[in-house]
Amino acid sequence: MFVIGITGGIGSGKTTVAKICAQTGLPVLDADQISRNVTAASGSALPLITEQFGEDMLAEDGSLDRKKMAALVFENRRSLDRLSQIIHQQVLAEMNASIEQLEQNKVKAVFLDVPIPVKEGFLDKCDQVWVVWADEDNRINRLIGRGMSAAEARRRIKMQMTDDEYKALATHLIENNDNLDALFDQVNTLVSEELGQRGIRYRPLSLEELNVPEEITR
Repeated sequence: MFVIGITGGIGSGKTTVAKICAQTGLPVLDADQISRNVTAASGSALPLITEQFGEDMLAEDGSLDRKKMAALVFENRRSLDRLSQIIHQQVLAEMNASIEQLEQNKVKAVFLDVPIPVKEGFLDKCDQVWVVWADEDNRINRLIGRGMSAAEARRRIKMQMTDDEYKALATHLIENNDNLDALFDQVNTLVSEELGQRGIRYRPLSLEELNVPEEITR
């Protein structure tokens, strides 16, 4: 099975690239969605999180209170690293189990949508890594468009890997400093080349059917 990792920093457009790839009809394993699952009520990460940070971090429904946790960890790098380790280990276990199941089902290719790729080995199973990147000013403007302050946007970016660290991982680099049309064209070309030369069948991509705003905000 051909495994493609899609990664990039916050505000780079990684999620939009993953949405484009999902049009192929091939599976996309979304690490963020898996993270929400393992931190939902009765999720596999919750016992470890409450042991480390206390039950005050739980919402009324028993899931992780993300606002409380964000307020804590984004002011404390050590807490962020510990929380990330707990969640990432559970996410990786779920993702690996899904990959194994897809292989058993004879699926020809899968995309992994992974925001933080290195520490816990998220890209170890990847045959290729597609890194999405954008200038910091563009990323900050996109995050402001989500309702984040400029100061918070800069802090979030600083907490992640640097552009050079992301780029060092890349089999292919996808630049997202222009518009949606330009981004779509890059991804469409990559999909055509990399899947086509391996004889992997997929649904044609369509910009018109892509349900994202013209201003790339993810």
